[in-house]
Amino acid sequence: MSRTRGRKPRPSAGPRDARRADPPPVTAERGAAPSWPLTRFLPTVLGLALVLFGVIDGGADHPVLLWSVAGAGLALMAWNALLLSAPRYRNRGLQVTVDVRKQHYLQACAQLTIFIYWGFHLDFPLVRDHLPHLAVQLAFAYGFDMLLSWSRRGRYSLGFGPFPVIFSINLFLWFKPEWFFLQLAMVAVGFAAKELIRWNRDGRPGHIFNPSSFPLAITSIVLILAGASDLTYGGLIANSQAIPPHMHMLIFLVALPGQILFGVASMTVSAVVTTYLCGRIYLAVTGSHYFFDCYLPIPVFLGMHLLFTDPSTSPRTELGRIFFGILYGLSTVALYPLLLVAGAPAFYDKLLQVPLLNLSVRAIDRAAGSRWLAPLAPERLGRSAPPRWRYLAYTALWVATFSILSVTGGLGDRHPGQYLPFWIQRCERGDERACAYLAMTEQQLCGGGSGWACNEAAILGPRSRWGLEAKMDASRKEAAFRAGCELGFEPACRNGPRVVHAHPQYERAAPTLADWPLLLRGSRLGAVTDHTPAALYARACAQGWPDTCDHHEPAAHGPPPSHP
Repeated sequence: MSRTRGRKPRPSAGPRDARRADPPPVTAERGAAPSWPLTRFLPTVLGLALVLFGVIDGGADHPVLLWSVAGAGLALMAWNALLLSAPRYRNRGLQVTVDVRKQHYLQACAQLTIFIYWGFHLDFPLVRDHLPHLAVQLAFAYGFDMLLSWSRRGRYSLGFGPFPVIFSINLFLWFKPEWFFLQLAMVAVGFAAKELIRWNRDGRPGHIFNPSSFPLAITSIVLILAGASDLTYGGLIANSQAIPPHMHMLIFLVALPGQILFGVASMTVSAVVTTYLCGRIYLAVTGSHYFFDCYLPIPVFLGMHLLFTDPSTSPRTELGRIFFGILYGLSTVALYPLLLVAGAPAFYDKLLQVPLLNLSVRAIDRAAGSRWLAPLAPERLGRSAPPRWRYLAYTALWVATFSILSVTGGLGDRHPGQYLPFWIQRCERGDERACAYLAMTEQQLCGGGSGWACNEAAILGPRSRWGLEAKMDASRKEAAFRAGCELGFEPACRNGPRVVHAHPQYERAAPTLADWPLLLRGSRLGAVTDHTPAALYARACAQGWPDTCDHHEPAAHGPPPSHP
């Protein structure tokens, strides 16, 4: 009997099989727009747009920005022309497929919401002025990624992938306009690493590093070693992200869809709880706050949601993801003082460790599956439950944790370390770290227009601890007293001439009504809008300022707070 009996004869190759064997120059997956030959010129179009933007936006005030953007556009156009003229692609064509992934556009929407909210609440146009530069980076990212993919494989998957990468990079670090070419170089490094640095995990090829965290870490290392952090707005970004109210809540809410759909809540909750517990232990041991004005700084909290939680570069096992979050929290806590002691800005503490964590994911998964740790695996609970229900359970745990921390003051805008009275009291008790932080804060408030702060900063003098350095030699003291006097704080006027004395006796006084609106803002609260004496003293009383709770009549000066 023939072995083919009962089998349907294989049909001859039809149009569909012919397409598989020899794809046309440009293709589009199901759901894509109709394909046309001009698709292969997309990088040239993007490059031309960059050239025009550089000429229009950057030519007058920032010539370096002009040449950076225009040069990037010309490079894309030249690369595109080179590919189109290559015999390999002249015959085969350059393919474009559409690959729209939910994790890309959901994360991009969350990040864009944070950008809009952040920029709306700032008194200065930091974010608003940078939005056009986001568009430049997106155009460059699409062109660079497309050309690199074409150069290696002859095809490109078009989707929203570059959006979360660019938004993530710019939520943490961007260069000043005169160094904007380095911003574009950072973007190129991220996409090159995604395309070129790969490995096999569980028999499947994939990129090793998160394409946004890798360039951030590399750039951070270079800036630290070169002492060139002032080329960026990194410090201003980190500080200004704490200005808008309820930022913890906003980040929590916009990240929830991704937590539910992609199972990354276990990483976030473990990182948050680890960092919070470290802060509580430090407070119990020292009586002071580790991160000064919060248990989880806003940039760190942001990184725990939208930086290290990429499902493609994190562990696959549920226990491994928990370990991954714990390691991120511990490394952030460890890096914070190390950076300060090294004289580097502390805002790098959530950026440096992510590539190392990405490299460790296979080892973490192996450890999580070992016979010693396997009994702890959450997968043992509810084995029959589908992944979506398990993701929902982890998200419910994170919602409960966030609610508890918010109610108890672990998260939110009412941390006691925001207010000067806490640090004044700690400094009086001999805490040199508190004194160093207090001295730096008072110098900043002096620059902001508080005569009382100028007087107190000069009296407190130079302080240094944990990399916090407040310089105050004789000339600086005299300048601070003079500034306080010019701001109308009378004790500063009398203290200025006493700087030259061997053992000067400086005068102090309580803040004036002109000082309170600035002093009562705290480090993370918005501007004080009610300047009536009753409202100011009520707020001062709530923050713990001495001798303000029974203040009924406005006065220029009150009893002086004590300093060491």
